[in-house]
Amino acid sequence: MLLVTASLLFGGNCSAQAPAPSNQTMPLDQVQPGMQGYAYTIFAGDQVEKFDLEVIGVMPNFLGPKQSIILVQLKGPRVEHTGVVAGMSGSPVYIEGKLAGALSLKLGIFTKEPIAGVTPIADVLAGGGISGPIPGPTSGSISGGSIYGNSGAAASAQGPVSAGLAGEISQRMGLQGGAELRSIETPLVFSGFQTSAIQKFSSQLDGMGFVAAQGGTTPARPDDAKLAPGDMAGMVLVQGDVSINSACTVTAIQADKVFLCGHPFLNLGDVQLPMARSRVLTTLSSDMASTKIVNVGGPIGTITGDHLTAVTGKLGAAPAMIPLELTTKSALGEKVIHAQIVDHPKLTPLLVALTAFNGLTQNVVYGEGTTLKLNAEIRMKGHAPVKIENTFAPGDSLSPDGMPVALSIMNVVMRLFTNQFEPVKIEDISVHVESVPGRQSYSIESAWLEKGEASPGETLRLRVLVRPYRGAARIEETTIKVPDQVMRGTNLRVMVSDADWMNRASRGFAGGLGQGSSAGLDPLIALINRERKNDRLYVGLFVPSPTMLWDDKELPNVPLSQINAIDGRPAPGSVQILRESLASEGNVAMSGPVTGIVSLNLPVR
Repeated sequence: MLLVTASLLFGGNCSAQAPAPSNQTMPLDQVQPGMQGYAYTIFAGDQVEKFDLEVIGVMPNFLGPKQSIILVQLKGPRVEHTGVVAGMSGSPVYIEGKLAGALSLKLGIFTKEPIAGVTPIADVLAGGGISGPIPGPTSGSISGGSIYGNSGAAASAQGPVSAGLAGEISQRMGLQGGAELRSIETPLVFSGFQTSAIQKFSSQLDGMGFVAAQGGTTPARPDDAKLAPGDMAGMVLVQGDVSINSACTVTAIQADKVFLCGHPFLNLGDVQLPMARSRVLTTLSSDMASTKIVNVGGPIGTITGDHLTAVTGKLGAAPAMIPLELTTKSALGEKVIHAQIVDHPKLTPLLVALTAFNGLTQNVVYGEGTTLKLNAEIRMKGHAPVKIENTFAPGDSLSPDGMPVALSIMNVVMRLFTNQFEPVKIEDISVHVESVPGRQSYSIESAWLEKGEASPGETLRLRVLVRPYRGAARIEETTIKVPDQVMRGTNLRVMVSDADWMNRASRGFAGGLGQGSSAGLDPLIALINRERKNDRLYVGLFVPSPTMLWDDKELPNVPLSQINAIDGRPAPGSVQILRESLASEGNVAMSGPVTGIVSLNLPVR
C-alpha cells in the first residue's frame, strides 16, 4: 500500500521554494546522525511553510521495547524564534527527501534550542491500522510499536485522564527543571467560553495534555476537505453557540484516510468523532509555550482512531452529535443557548458539565447569590427519559453557585454512560435553570407528633419546625399513617430529614445511587427518576423488621429464614441487610434545599 504521490501530498499549499518530495519513506534503520531534512507546517493563514532540521540521533527503546524516536534540531529563523509550537504535532518530517515521520515530542521548556522528537513513519501508519513494511524501493521492516507513553482515559469527576508523559518520566527518572521529552501540546480551542469558566475545570483539562486557547469559528468553505500534509485538522468536541475543538497537523493522506498528530489525542482507541478543518490565524511566540491561534472551519469527516502513534480520520460525512439546549431564566429575562456535544462515554459527561456551566454563568441573566432551580431531561433512544430536578442555594465559599448544577447533570450523564447493561444512545439533553433572588434554604430544628402513641391504622398529625436562612422559624405540617398490620406493642421510628439522610436510612451505604439490577437499563432509569429531591422535607415511618437490599430491589420485612437461605449466594457487597424497614414515606415541598434530621419514637398500643 503506497502513500499518495507527491503532487497529491502537497498540492498547491507548499511554499514556492520547497522541492517536491518523493513518495518514498525513510526506514528508521537508515536514519543517521547529521542527516539533513525539513518539515512542513502552517504558521499563519493557509500557507504551508517549510523549515529545516538536522538529525541528532535515534533513541532506541526510548519508552519501551521497540519504541524508538528520532531526535532532531529544528533550524531556521522562524522555528528558532518560536521554538516547538503547540499544534505543530503531526508536521510531516522529510529526511533526504523521504518521509521519515511526524513531529510529536519537544524537549523541555525555556530551552534555547528547538529540539524535537519524531515518530517514525512506520509507527504513524501502524497507529492507523496499517502494519508491516511499507512497499517501495527504500522500504524496510520497521516495528509497529508505540513511541509515546500516554495514560488512558478515565471517566471520573476528578479528571478523565491521569498524569501525562512529562509527569510520568519525571517521577520515574527523577528529572528536574523540565528537561524531559514530552508530547507537543494539542491546542484545545474554546470559542464562546470565558477563561473563568474554563479554569473551574482546569484539573480535568490539564491532565489531558492540552493547551487551552481561545479561538473562533469560521464558516465552512468548499475547500475545507482539500487537505494536504502540513495543514491542520482535529476533533470536534462541542459545536454551536459555543465550541471546543482540538487542532494538530496533518502528517499524510492516503486516499480518504488522514494521519494526524504523531501522538494520541487521549488514547481512546477506535472512535467515531467528528473531524473539522482548522485554519491558523497566527502563531504566538512564547518562551514557555508557543502556540497556534486558530479558527475552526467546517466538518470534513470522522476521526476513526486515537492511538499511541497517530490520530487517524476518514474524509466524508461526520457522525451525529448530542444536541444540548440550555435555558436560563431570571427576573432579567430568558436566554437560550444551543450546542452539540460529542457522543463518547469518556468525554460527554465532562463536556456537558463544562458547556452547561459556561452557558449558565456567562450570560447577562445570571447572577451569583441566587437560588437555582434545575429541571433537566435526558432523552434516549428506546427508553424513558431521565428527569433531573433539584434546587441549589448559594454558598459561602468562593466556588461559583452554578457549579453544583453542572456537576449534578454530569453525574447523571456519567451514570447512564457507565451502566453495565447496554450502550446508551442519547438523543438530546434539555436543561432549564430558573434563578430566584436570595438564598432560599432551610434547616430542620425539631419535630413533634400530636400524640405520644398510636393504634394500628391510625393517622397522626406531625409538625416540623424549620428555620429559613436568616429568617424566622416556621412550622410545617403533614401526617403519617400507621400501617394496619403493625402489631400492638411495637415501637416505630418516625424520621424527619432531608433527602440525603432518608437515602441513607432506606438504602444503606448505597445511598440510593445503585446502578440497577440485572434486568437492564430501564430499572436504572426508573431508579434515577425516583431519587429523592433536595428541596423536600421527608417524613419516613420505620418498623423494626429487616430490609434486604439486592441491587436496586428493596425487600422489606424479610423473614430471617429467607435471609439465611440466600446468605453467601450473591456477589459480595451486592446485598445489604438493614435492621429497619421503611413502612411509609411522605414529603413537603420547600422553595430551597433542606438539611437536618430529627428522630421520634412512636409506640403502638
